[in-house]
Amino acid sequence: MHGRRLATTDRLIVLASPDSDAGLSRIREWADDHDIDVEVVDIGDDIGDVSQPDIPTLGITLGGDGTFLEGIKQFTPNGIPQLGVNAGTLSFLARVEQDDIEDALDEVIRGRATVDSRQKLKVESSGLDTTGINEVTVEHVPPENPFDRKVTRLEVFADDEYVGQYEGNGVAVSTPTGSTGLSLSAGGPIHMPGDNHSLQIVPLHTHRIGTRPLVMAANTDIKIITRGQASLLVDGGRAHKILSEESVVRITGADESAHVVRTSYDDQFMTAITEKLGWGLRGADNGPQDLLETDIPPREPTFLEHARDIAIEAAKSVGEPLRELHGRVEDITYKSDKSDIVTEADHQANRIITTVIENEFPDHSIFSEESEFVKGESAYKWVIDPVDGTGNFAHGNPQYSVSIALLEAGQPVLGVVYVPETDEVFHAIEGGDAYKGETQIVTTERELLEESMLLSGYDPDGGFLTHFYNQTQGVRSLGSAALNLCYLANGSADAVWEYDTYPWDVAAGVVIARAAGATVSNRFNEEYTVEFDSDERKSLLGSNGFVHPSLYDHLESSNLV
Repeated sequence: MHGRRLATTDRLIVLASPDSDAGLSRIREWADDHDIDVEVVDIGDDIGDVSQPDIPTLGITLGGDGTFLEGIKQFTPNGIPQLGVNAGTLSFLARVEQDDIEDALDEVIRGRATVDSRQKLKVESSGLDTTGINEVTVEHVPPENPFDRKVTRLEVFADDEYVGQYEGNGVAVSTPTGSTGLSLSAGGPIHMPGDNHSLQIVPLHTHRIGTRPLVMAANTDIKIITRGQASLLVDGGRAHKILSEESVVRITGADESAHVVRTSYDDQFMTAITEKLGWGLRGADNGPQDLLETDIPPREPTFLEHARDIAIEAAKSVGEPLRELHGRVEDITYKSDKSDIVTEADHQANRIITTVIENEFPDHSIFSEESEFVKGESAYKWVIDPVDGTGNFAHGNPQYSVSIALLEAGQPVLGVVYVPETDEVFHAIEGGDAYKGETQIVTTERELLEESMLLSGYDPDGGFLTHFYNQTQGVRSLGSAALNLCYLANGSADAVWEYDTYPWDVAAGVVIARAAGATVSNRFNEEYTVEFDSDERKSLLGSNGFVHPSLYDHLESSNLV
């Protein structure tokens, strides 16, 4: 989940521990000031009665780590990101202090918080199927007779490869989040938990001096088989089962990750370790930060570079909700009309993008295909098509995109096109180079029409296809004008023809294509211009430049101009 998406939060669900009235009062007052709804759920109660999937929601846990873990259990299955406010004592997970609640929430709704993806565990055994975020332990059950055997033997396999026999108190399998608790006490390494997807097997009081913790990939299929009775606990007892001899416990990374919101008001991870565990490598401060300074200070980004980075963040922040909605259109379990899903996709994407831009550039104008024009005081205007290729989207086709352009005094100076299904982002600044991600892209250098691959947009009577298909290496129609221009820029096609376009369809793509070396004209071979003072659609002819003369000549001789 992208932190920019949090800017559209309309609702808070607070999971509150006892004796947290002061913090709860501050949250309510802040929410009232920002016209955001609040639902409060006591520890032990289910959030299902108040959770509404269609409303952008932030989960807040108000308590210690126990409350935070309860939040993970409830918020994660509902796809709700959570912010942990510390109202307890020894807390590694809930790291926003109550005095900073308002400032942290301000940062969240401005889209400036980050969201950690936290690895979870999936645990299965006879009669047990659950998830956790800290650790699973398989331990010896204390005997009723103190003279009976006090150790357990466990056989451990990883992806069916035999790891070995563990004899002692037992074994823990932990996530990076759980590495600071039982795992650390048993000699396991500490993991930086954010966006760290791994698992580790840690022996508990082993009787073999050479046994060491093992770190492995999150999708490893770990099996623990008991050689006697044992006790299985998940997250310190949130799930518990007594295992009989030769029971099989299967542990792997859960499909769903927990989304943990982090703000600049959180205690840093190493600070929390230092204060709570007496970390011996550093004092209470952040160390000799001056050593990080160099003789060459980092270059400050230009305004357009900053605007490009914000546009990329805004575009990528809508990737997850668009992919979720796109997955529904061909799913027979969803009964709503496809047009309703497409409308919701346009609405969600547009709201997230425009909110991010308004937060960062409050004096800029915003034009979007899906909302009313926002008039700003500056010469800059953002042009947004939240879903270009809605026909493809409605039929489960992955060829759709998010298009964001910035105009200065009416001229496109910045373009970003994002492809949610492939997580590709194309971008360029006028006068600079074009990129796909961090890789520069350029057009092809083919000069002959018969060697060229063409892309076509709307072709009402099939004239372009008829006159160009046999004279070239083929004509393809993708259904997204923005993507057509990006593929031209990327060298995936040699030319593009659009019978008619609206400015929001192509404003970003034109910047990207030209930065990559493309020539873009109208049907009269005049330079293509992006104009908003008319509702009239315009034709577009784009090419690598080398093939443009013969391309236009053939277009003219075919009576298509």
